[in-house]
Amino acid sequence: MADTDTGAPPKPLLIAAACLAILLVAGVAVFGLTRGAESDAPAADGPLPLVPVPAPQSGSPECAKLIGALPHELTSSGNTLVRRKLADPAPEATIGWGTGDPVVLRCGLGKPPELTRTSQLRTINGVQWLQVEGEGTATWFVVDRPVYTALTVPDTAGTGPLQTVSEVVAANLPAVPLRF
Repeated sequence: MADTDTGAPPKPLLIAAACLAILLVAGVAVFGLTRGAESDAPAADGPLPLVPVPAPQSGSPECAKLIGALPHELTSSGNTLVRRKLADPAPEATIGWGTGDPVVLRCGLGKPPELTRTSQLRTINGVQWLQVEGEGTATWFVVDRPVYTALTVPDTAGTGPLQTVSEVVAANLPAVPLRF
């Protein structure tokens, strides 16, 4: 099989071996790049870990009705945020959407301490909200329904989640007078 003049393998065999080596290197590179990207970003369907917070009314019929009416997807700044499965132990009456900095709704919370007679409230789609700024997020509390509900959104989110949740709250929970 050796070339009679130099003792080297035939040219077709060298070309085939070089092509196989190039294909192997390209395959490993593509695999590494795609697997690396997947491991850096949380999976949209992977469990979302959330810390429990006191929510004395999370088991109420009002929370059950609200949670059951919320959509599977939210739109935020033109992006679709898909509802995430929560990691165990999952807080009751809690939902999260999206990856990275998710949008999180918690129903049945106690009265927010920031709610006073002088609080600045915003009405969105007929629902009164109290905004509490955080670091990189804002938490919006529904304050005029039978149960307090909080929607935490990252600063990068648009107004879509707040508008959609307002519509669902207005359609499923009756308005009540503010409780200070």
